[in-house]
Amino acid sequence: MPKAVRFNTYGGPEVLDVVEVEVPPVGPGEVLVRVRAAGLNLGEAKIRTGFLHDRFPATFPSGEGSDLAGIVETVGSGVTRFTGGDAVVGFTDDRASHAEVVVVQEANLTAKPTSVPWEVAGSLFVAGTTAYAAVRAVAPTEGETVVVAGAAGGVGGIACQLAKRRGARVIGTASTKDHDWLRSIGVEPVSYEGQLSEALAALTPRIDAFIDTAGHGNVQLAIEAGVDPSRIDTIIDFPAVGQFGVKAEGSAAAANSAVLAELLALLEGGELEVPIARTFPLDEVQAAFRYLEDKPARGKVVLIP
Repeated sequence: MPKAVRFNTYGGPEVLDVVEVEVPPVGPGEVLVRVRAAGLNLGEAKIRTGFLHDRFPATFPSGEGSDLAGIVETVGSGVTRFTGGDAVVGFTDDRASHAEVVVVQEANLTAKPTSVPWEVAGSLFVAGTTAYAAVRAVAPTEGETVVVAGAAGGVGGIACQLAKRRGARVIGTASTKDHDWLRSIGVEPVSYEGQLSEALAALTPRIDAFIDTAGHGNVQLAIEAGVDPSRIDTIIDFPAVGQFGVKAEGSAAAANSAVLAELLALLEGGELEVPIARTFPLDEVQAAFRYLEDKPARGKVVLIP
C-alpha cells in the first residue's frame, strides 16, 4: 500500500504521520500520478498549526501538499493529454501531494521538460504561480523600479526574476548572506535590518511598484514611500489590504497549468532559477518542516517519496 502524510489535530511538525493508505480511485478526467517530488510551503505549515483555520480549515484526518511532479500511472475516462509513463508537473487542490501517489485533475497537469530536475519541477507550483500573479498585479514596465520584500525566499526570488524579464530595475530586501545570489540574478540587494526606508531612499528617489512577500510592515513602508496602492501587492499582510487598499493577488490568481507550463519553459531555457535548499525522504516529513520553519534558507524544501 502507498504511503501518505496525515495529521489528526492542529499542532507542530510532531503531529505529522506517514501512514499506509488505499490507492485512491481514479475518476473521469483524473490522472493517478506516482510522485517523484513534492515541495513544502510555509502556508501548509500555517494550515497545520491552525493559524489559518478561519480561512482554510482542516478536516481530520487531513493530508497536505499542493506541488508535485511525477510519473503517470493510470488515467481516467476522458483523459486525452496524458498516458501511462508520462512525466508531469502539476498541483492538487485536495491537500494530497505529500504522498507516494496522488490523483490529480488532468487540467492541473502539464508535461515535465526532461532538463528540469525533479526537485525543481515538484516545488514550482505554489511559489511560481504566486510570484507570477504578484508581478502581474503590480505590472512593472521597462525602466521602472520595483522593490521585492523577502527577495531571497521561494516566492520573492522568482518574482525578482519575472520583474527583471519585464525590463524593470529590481531592488530586493534580504539577509546579507543572500546578497551575492541576488546580485547573480541581476537584483540590487538591500538588508532589511536597520532603517530600511532610509536604505531604499539612498538607492532610488522613486519606487514605482512594490511586492511584499515578508510582511513586517512592508506595505506601510511602501505607502509612506509614495507607491500607489494599486501597484502594491502583498501575499502575506492581509490586514494591510483593508487598511491601505493594496492588492493581495497570489497563487489562486494564476493557478493553472498554462502558467505552470510558461514557468517550466523559462526553467528549460535557463531564463529562470529556482534554488533547492534541501530535500528529505517522505518518512522524514517532520524533520523537513522543522527545517523549513526553524531555519529559513534560500530556496525550496522538497520531499522525495
